[in-house]
Amino acid sequence: MIRTMALAMLLAASFPALASEQAKAQVDPAKGKEIAESVCVGCHGADGNSPTSANPILAGQMPEYLYKQLSNFSSVDGKPALRNNAIMGGMVAALSDEDMKSLSVYFSQQKMTPSVAKDEKLLAEGQALWRKGDFDKGIPACAGCHGPSGAGLPVQYPRLAGQYAEYTASQLMGFRSHERANDSEKMMRVIAGKLSDPQIRAVSEYIAGLR
Repeated sequence: MIRTMALAMLLAASFPALASEQAKAQVDPAKGKEIAESVCVGCHGADGNSPTSANPILAGQMPEYLYKQLSNFSSVDGKPALRNNAIMGGMVAALSDEDMKSLSVYFSQQKMTPSVAKDEKLLAEGQALWRKGDFDKGIPACAGCHGPSGAGLPVQYPRLAGQYAEYTASQLMGFRSHERANDSEKMMRVIAGKLSDPQIRAVSEYIAGLR
């Protein structure tokens, strides 16, 4: 009886490990690299370091966040994509779930070439918003979720440090207008809705120089 119980406990303990191994088997960074070099290279670079500020730097980003965004660009069961973008919608249409996972892991493993802050006049205001927020307007400190250095919080909040200021600003404006609406609990839409254009430019510039 004791042996039977011990065996049952051992088997039960093995299932999570087995499931984890199966999940890992579905991710193939080599396949992700192949997709990046054939599909993503034009806009994001073969290693996720976008050559233009209109498109985000993906190298070094958290795989969970990258996978969520790729999934959100996809239409599921005929329903509109959570993140509406004609170009990205077309790009992910041919990708399987495993492809998206593999691509996400591949980009996360690449070394980021960070952007730089270009307008020093905006840095002081951007730093204040990042570190303290704006109490009068009910804007929380960005660092509260994305970390003092902008490294983010795995699974929950993405890495922002070194991202192009132009791209960050465009996304904040998208959240503010609700054009982008794939944020959990409308968190970014609420925060961005309180930011003025100058504040968006300032904090985006500061983010570009974060390390």
